[in-house]
Amino acid sequence: MTEALRISGERLWASLTETARFGAIPGTARGMCRITLTDDDIAMRRWFVAACEALGMTVNVDRVGTIFARREGSDPALAPIAMGSHLDTQPTGGRFDGILGVLAGSKSCARCTMRGLSRATRSK
Repeated sequence: MTEALRISGERLWASLTETARFGAIPGTARGMCRITLTDDDIAMRRWFVAACEALGMTVNVDRVGTIFARREGSDPALAPIAMGSHLDTQPTGGRFDGILGVLAGSKSCARCTMRGLSRATRSK
């Protein structure tokens, strides 16, 4: 029987805490303001690209700044599985605004890599 594939809650929380420094609103416990193309947003993007590259993912950025991080499977002819969200926040967003979906995707990829899993079957 295959063991359940679970990401580490501790690692996810550590990354959420680390990324919260980019755009934290002073004087609030969880307030965020990481507006697109501000210094905090650019720093967040650089952090994310570095984190993905450290996992062995290939990273591409399109003309409007969308970041695509890809973990190859064993059959490159198969369509990719897409996961993600956004790195910026609303002007008074919370700590999890956008970043939780992004990190859920990258942590899932990391866990698959750790377990030696790849997408090698075609859906019918």
